Amino acid sequence: MMTVARILMTSILGLVVLNSCVRAERPNVVFLFADDQRADTIGAHGNPHIKTPNLDQLVTEGFSFRRNFCAGSFSGAVCVASRAMLMTGRHWMNLPASKPQSNWGDAQTLPSLLAAKGNYRSFIVGKWHNGKGTLDRSFTDGRSIYLGGMANHADFEVQDLESGTLSPKRPAGGFSSTVFADEAIRYLETAKTDQPFFLYVAFMAPHDPRNPPEKYRQMYYKDRPPLPQNFLPLHPFQNAPQVTTGRDESLAPWPRTKNIVSDQLCEYYGLVTHLDEQIGRVLKALQDSPHADNTIVVYTADHGLAMGSHGLLGKQNVYEQSMSCPLIMKGAGVPAGKQSNAFTYVHDLYATICDFAKVEYQDDVDAKSLLPVMAGTSDFVRASVFLPFQNNQRSIRNERWKLHIYPRINHQLLFDLKSDPHEMVNLADSPEHEQYVRQMRQLMEDWRDQLGDPFPLAVDNPEPKVPQYDNSRRVKDRWQPEWIRRKYFGDSATR
Repeated sequence: MMTVARILMTSILGLVVLNSCVRAERPNVVFLFADDQRADTIGAHGNPHIKTPNLDQLVTEGFSFRRNFCAGSFSGAVCVASRAMLMTGRHWMNLPASKPQSNWGDAQTLPSLLAAKGNYRSFIVGKWHNGKGTLDRSFTDGRSIYLGGMANHADFEVQDLESGTLSPKRPAGGFSSTVFADEAIRYLETAKTDQPFFLYVAFMAPHDPRNPPEKYRQMYYKDRPPLPQNFLPLHPFQNAPQVTTGRDESLAPWPRTKNIVSDQLCEYYGLVTHLDEQIGRVLKALQDSPHADNTIVVYTADHGLAMGSHGLLGKQNVYEQSMSCPLIMKGAGVPAGKQSNAFTYVHDLYATICDFAKVEYQDDVDAKSLLPVMAGTSDFVRASVFLPFQNNQRSIRNERWKLHIYPRINHQLLFDLKSDPHEMVNLADSPEHEQYVRQMRQLMEDWRDQLGDPFPLAVDNPEPKVPQYDNSRRVKDRWQPEWIRRKYFGDSATR
């Protein structure tokens, strides 16, 4: 049964939709999903150094959630956890502990729920990183599907899905963002209007390899963006095993030099700008289609990326740059040119899309519908966010304070985000801030109790805090094209 609050909220949504759109049937959904995109890589959101004209236009025409987070991860491959949470609406601690990346218990996936209770036609394009079993539970049709975590954007294989059957692998035939945009456009040009659709387009950019087409990296080599304000050559302590052994952190030698991080940032920005161009093509196709007036567009990413912040490159950490990511929505019933600082999670889109579609979902999902925030009837859906990462990192933040705890090394950090938004000044050992450490620890414990967090916040025999960086252990990552292997690995890494 639907709760009273949800019934009231759905009624509000209905009024908003009816007042803003003549058509009253369930809206289509075009879900555009980036991979590893930092929240600060959109021009209209305050970055004058990046070229994102199409996302800027989406910001102008839509509603932006400026404090959107991935809710941590059970895996170093953070996108696996993020996508599992999105598709189930459940926090990763409420998924089965055994293989939560592909065993989702009794959770009904978002596309299957839309199909079953809303008569939606669901279609997938692009990356699926949670195994064939969960794909089978979610979609029956799709094109150019990449079953895996990453690949060379310019050289990879895809499969098609028809009536639940996957075709043999075939060459993708182009750069990943272009291939996936082409398939999304093909779908929009041919989709019928007799049934609502959920079009899920999961791009692989701007995930590494950072090999955008030549002109897109050259434009940034010639006009370089500044390094992150919190750039460091090395992370000062062993925040997680991945800091010295993980694949992401091995993509550049230690210590990080400004020149190397600058080059990688130019290549990363190039991927974002090329992706933006493809997003523009998809949005133009939607505008030119019969579905333009009855479609909700969602643009988000699975999480962010360090890219030199704090001496890190990857996302296996709980700093803001790695756990936060963009979220923009546009369509009938969505206020244009508005934004919110409400705390949101990527997996809140499960409940939000269901409510747009007038589809009832289970009460035990962790997702919170964002419709009241967009409708202006509520300023927030939660007052804080909890970011647990495996068994080695925990973070909690509210409007002002953010606490990090590193259980395996018995270490903690406290940041005043009002004066220190880039998490650069640790106040945890300051006597005058002891009360805030206590308050944030209690808030963290409340979240842990709610989610049943099984991992302790301290250990009897802590591991060493000092990281041991060893360039001789870097491996020439097999996914990187040869020019990247030569440029960033050279003779300092093994094959």
